[in-house]
Amino acid sequence: MKLLKSTLVVLTLFSATALQAAEDMTIRLATTTSTYHSGLLDYLLPAFKKDTGYSVEVLAAGTGKSLRMGQNGDVDVVMTHAPEAEADFVEKGYGVLPRKLMYNDFVIVGPKSDPAKLTGMTDVAAALTKLANENETFVSRGDDSGTHKKELTLWSQTKIEPNFGGYKAVGQGMGPTLNMASELQGYTMTDRGTWLAYQNKLDLEIVLQGDDRLFNPYQVIIVNPSRYPDTNYQGAKSFSDWLVNQKAQSLINNYKRHGEQLFVASAITQ
Repeated sequence: MKLLKSTLVVLTLFSATALQAAEDMTIRLATTTSTYHSGLLDYLLPAFKKDTGYSVEVLAAGTGKSLRMGQNGDVDVVMTHAPEAEADFVEKGYGVLPRKLMYNDFVIVGPKSDPAKLTGMTDVAAALTKLANENETFVSRGDDSGTHKKELTLWSQTKIEPNFGGYKAVGQGMGPTLNMASELQGYTMTDRGTWLAYQNKLDLEIVLQGDDRLFNPYQVIIVNPSRYPDTNYQGAKSFSDWLVNQKAQSLINNYKRHGEQLFVASAITQ
């Protein structure tokens, strides 16, 4: 009986040690849906695991939700694309070591018939004004994501409240929002990466691009271990270091869908 009890104790301790080891080699990442829906993470993470041994548990949400997960200490690291919200996140002590990672841009997409005649326009504020004045269907993510934050910033520049009849805030990620815009034959704003991943499934086309205000930078930020000592700081630091090194930055630059580059690495230019 004593031998049995001793064996059970040893097995329990072994199981607890093994579980702790597995947790130490797992990183919880909260990130915007664009890095997920574009396929970028599925492309990068196997290489990261091969190089470091770490596994990454991905929680894909809008930037707002991702940063809130970081604020609550529910994740180890965030990868987002809303510079003002990220600066606030770091300033308030929730995150440390913010690093530029990559960028792409936003585009306005709409029906191929383009009823608002946006094709050829280069001023995004003027284009949004036209959509509102003509009461065209515009599908907004409405989810406090980086894309939604950018969209609201652009609406604020038009002095128009986005509450006209054709405006639909759906509270969804970029993929579902694009699908809805296609079904309704309406317009929406999307990051280029998700657009390139989805475009062949949609009855939409790019109608406006190139405005400097559509620039879309991404950062990686570690959740502050001083504030949340139970987070996996070492794993998060390894992930952040790996993302900004030459190999990962080259992988980001080489990631393409339908022959087009989705993101431009920016860490190596810092």
